[in-house]
Amino acid sequence: MAKAIAVAEYKTVSAGVTAADAMVKAADVDIVEAATVCPGKYIIIVTGELSAVRAATDAAKTSYPEQHIGSFVLGNPHEGLFAAIYGTVEVHELRALGILETFDVASMLVAADNAAKTAEVELVELRLARGMCGKSYLMLTGEVAAVQAAIDRAKRTAENEGMYLDSSVIARPDKKLFSSIL
Repeated sequence: MAKAIAVAEYKTVSAGVTAADAMVKAADVDIVEAATVCPGKYIIIVTGELSAVRAATDAAKTSYPEQHIGSFVLGNPHEGLFAAIYGTVEVHELRALGILETFDVASMLVAADNAAKTAEVELVELRLARGMCGKSYLMLTGEVAAVQAAIDRAKRTAENEGMYLDSSVIARPDKKLFSSIL
């Protein structure tokens, strides 16, 4: 599994696509996502060894620097982060459900990583910007106390960046909800 994940964000699609190309040419990284998000911004998420991810991110910063909004590198991410991003998590029993929403991608990645490392929880989904006007959300499950601790930690993380939007914990979600969100 990869040892780092990074996000780079651009004001325009053309600058973002050019930066994505520069990233994969600069270092041995894999693109997790490279896409347009509302309102017409472009995000690039890459993964790989920490040094390669840093080199790729540095290359992105120099490609169209006037269009570069920001970038972020997260080393040693929780192993559940990738399955939640890819939507490949198989949850057989939904216990307590925690939901947290942020205004951006970078703060969500850090918040999700901190949540997963805080308590015995399973990341269910990590939606990064697409179809959400640039906002992001996470869903996680576990015992009520663990979910509450994870959401509280994620909330503090996002609040520190000024990007926290909302969160909740449902102690016993109905089975109808379970089937609709998974």
